[in-house]
Amino acid sequence: MKIALLSDIHANLPALQACLAHARAHGADQLAFLGDMVGYGGQPAQVLDLIMAEVERGAWAIQGNHDAMALHPPPHPSTMGEEGAAWTHQQLSSAHLDFLRQLPVQQIYGSLLLVHASAYEPAAWHYISDNVQAERSIHAAHALNDGIRYIFCGHVHQQSLYYHTPTAKLMRFVPQPGVTIPVPQHRHWLAIVGSCGQPRDGDTRAMYALYDEALATLTFHRVDYDCAAAAAAVRTTPLPEFFALRLELGQ
Repeated sequence: MKIALLSDIHANLPALQACLAHARAHGADQLAFLGDMVGYGGQPAQVLDLIMAEVERGAWAIQGNHDAMALHPPPHPSTMGEEGAAWTHQQLSSAHLDFLRQLPVQQIYGSLLLVHASAYEPAAWHYISDNVQAERSIHAAHALNDGIRYIFCGHVHQQSLYYHTPTAKLMRFVPQPGVTIPVPQHRHWLAIVGSCGQPRDGDTRAMYALYDEALATLTFHRVDYDCAAAAAAVRTTPLPEFFALRLELGQ
């Protein structure tokens, strides 16, 4: 089985469509959505319509912090993100809201753990920004189920891979797009798959990762998409101009 891992779509329909097309062209036969399907972007209902249809066909999905905030936006928004959550909530139907509400914050599939942020207090949305946070997530996953060998997550909007060496030292690896990485099951791995809909590393291309279960390999991808169309969709809404600019700049 080849599993396409997509996170932080952030209501960016062109990026989602481009990554799904790329994943299918590369043999993906299972989709996994790792949260933050909405927030920031201009097409939350359309993105959820597409994801909900994929889940009906067997895709996996978990909840992210922006999904949770869209369910219960702050009554008095004080940040751009909170303003976006309030607007997003108004765009969603009861079916969309019910879908987001029933999503788990983490899910185990065999030796895989899917979580949006960290396996350590998953609903607290901790950022995995260094080895300490990565180790904490790995330990929490093993306490949950010692058969877990792979943790797949997003939240950070960049791509990276943490793993234990034969001496049990935790290492961080920055992957190159399109380069296949062996990830054998005798080690423990934590992969941050990056953001499909809101890259923040100066590169506008969308991100996702493809895990080949049979070969025990992981490939991180960058995918060209129509970021101008995504920015234009934001500009048709009351959302802050900054949300459109960051798509055009990859920041």
